[in-house]
Amino acid sequence: MREHGVLKRVLLIYREGIRRLQSDDQNPAQALNAGAGIIRNFIEDYHEHLEEQYVFPALEQANKLRDITSVLRTQHQRGRAVTDRVLAATGATAALDQPARQALTRDMSDFVRMYEPHEAWEDTVVFPALRDVLPAQKFRELAETFEDEEHRRFGPAGFEGVVGKVADIEKSLGIYDLSQFTPS
Repeated sequence: MREHGVLKRVLLIYREGIRRLQSDDQNPAQALNAGAGIIRNFIEDYHEHLEEQYVFPALEQANKLRDITSVLRTQHQRGRAVTDRVLAATGATAALDQPARQALTRDMSDFVRMYEPHEAWEDTVVFPALRDVLPAQKFRELAETFEDEEHRRFGPAGFEGVVGKVADIEKSLGIYDLSQFTPS
């Protein structure tokens, strides 16, 4: 699912925020708040909601991956709690003194540590299993349901509009240029 590409890019934003918080570099609160807002609206309220409503039940009804879907649901819940804290810590009235910076760094590090394997397991285990348990026509219908929901929630720009918002955050942090991640 292409939503995981958005998640990966916000995880890069979180990593840059962690670096800046630990080095007492410029305050990244505004960018981190915007990133957490994308996590909340696009990943948690949209993407994870669809997984919990359609993907996990389809697998469970086929008696597949119940142990994994249980862990993924728990991780969704824990991720939402972390996002609540990141949003609160980076809001307009939040003060990022040293203890607050440390707590925010810990929360974002925990989020990154959980979601990197989370999305990898979904991409390599869960979604391939879903293709195995759903007939091709049902799978196409599900994809259309997801696309319709995307446009209902995010307007005509949909996914592309969200990617544009992520790019704006990356630009504000100076991490938009893909070439900067190439080792010398």
